Amino acid sequence: MKQKILVVEDDHMIRNLIKINLENNNYDVVEAADGAEAKNVFLDAHPCLVILDLMLPKVSGEEFFEWVREQERNEVSFIMLSAKSRVSDKVKGLKMGADDYITKPFEPDELVAHVEAVLRRTGQFCQKVVHGGLCIKPRKGEVQLYNQDIALTKHEFNLLYYFMQHPNIIHDRETLIKHLYPYAEDSVLDRTIDAHIKKLRGKIEEDTSNPQRIQTVRGMGYKFVVS
Repeated sequence: MKQKILVVEDDHMIRNLIKINLENNNYDVVEAADGAEAKNVFLDAHPCLVILDLMLPKVSGEEFFEWVREQERNEVSFIMLSAKSRVSDKVKGLKMGADDYITKPFEPDELVAHVEAVLRRTGQFCQKVVHGGLCIKPRKGEVQLYNQDIALTKHEFNLLYYFMQHPNIIHDRETLIKHLYPYAEDSVLDRTIDAHIKKLRGKIEEDTSNPQRIQTVRGMGYKFVVS
């Protein structure tokens, strides 16, 4: 699974250069041109790493950084970008809690090397699957919907994790029973899966009468839909 990186930079040429080089190195990249847009992208994408220009319009880089720290409880790594090259500026950025600090101008290969170094140190804490604002963290047993914690039972969690790992595929009830109850599948009824689905929808769907994430495929089973 590719690690997701958010690039927040108001200069289109620099942002595009970073995006292209990271994608060429097998990273999944989302982007924002200012701090306000970055908040929306962050809530939808749940990145492992943010490359953040400190001089941003609308919402400053420092403000966005503090906002993320409040949201994600230090689970996201940061590389600060700045034209300020004084040692005092670098020290200030690192003391804020950034994992690294790079001054402009920089070489693309240099940036990629810094990204790889940061993720080697922190990437093991960023195991997550994200689709449309829904984020599941299998190692921590946590689920968030637009950054709000969602409490799931063990079976609901395992079912959602299975769906999110296999999106846009129809899963019949027999397959889901085998996944949730590998040692008791013969004694589990189809309606047990239906009950789990109903409860799970109640926690992750905006409208349970018209579910958009977990959809019923009549006569076949269920499908976790990702556009």
